[in-house]
Amino acid sequence: MLAKNRIEIITEWIKNYCDENKKTSLIIGISGGIDSAVTSTLCAKTGLDVVPVSMPILQHKKLQNRSLAHIYWLKNKFSNIKYTTTDLSGVFNEFKKTLADFPSEHGLANSQARLRMTTLYQIAAFYDGLVVGTGNKVEDFGIGFYTKYGDGGVDISPIADCFKTDVWEMGKELEILDDIITAEPTDGLWEDGRTDESQVGLKYHEIEEAMINENSKNREKYLEIRKKNIHKMVPIPICKFD
Repeated sequence: MLAKNRIEIITEWIKNYCDENKKTSLIIGISGGIDSAVTSTLCAKTGLDVVPVSMPILQHKKLQNRSLAHIYWLKNKFSNIKYTTTDLSGVFNEFKKTLADFPSEHGLANSQARLRMTTLYQIAAFYDGLVVGTGNKVEDFGIGFYTKYGDGGVDISPIADCFKTDVWEMGKELEILDDIITAEPTDGLWEDGRTDESQVGLKYHEIEEAMINENSKNREKYLEIRKKNIHKMVPIPICKFD
């Protein structure tokens, strides 16, 4: 499907969902990456009020600069943008201090995403709006590369049926800033700024090929990663009585 068609379909889908649920505001976290840049632009194209939120925690200057650059780009391009920056560094540092008896590097990385989720829902409550997810088909529904109840905690997920390559193509069609399109994807949860692909062990095009092709040389590695994260992609287990 052409990127232009995807853009039209997703934009209309968002608008229809909001109309059906009597919501007029969309709240979305802006990370400085391609997924949030494309999703926020699709939201802006609906004509509904869009609240892009930058939520720095660790001092990743490049990410923060890209985040702010995209927000300003949105504001200049659309009249329905109500942006805000919420620095969560102090909250996160207090959280770390309070839970110092339970040190876990991975846990603290995920806690950043969960603090951001909580922030977005507080802002959404103020505007009586919806929190918009930025997960794509590869990360959220292929290998489960996201934080449970963090960036996975959303009301709607517009690009969840799009491969990462589809998102990049939409970004080009939407004329998203080149710095964002060409940037190496990263979740921004680590002080060393490690990339998504270095964490996963496969490149995005390799994951996509393995998802589609059962005979892929990367199929076994893909399934191994997926199995580890499948608990994020299925409903919460319930002990049921007959």
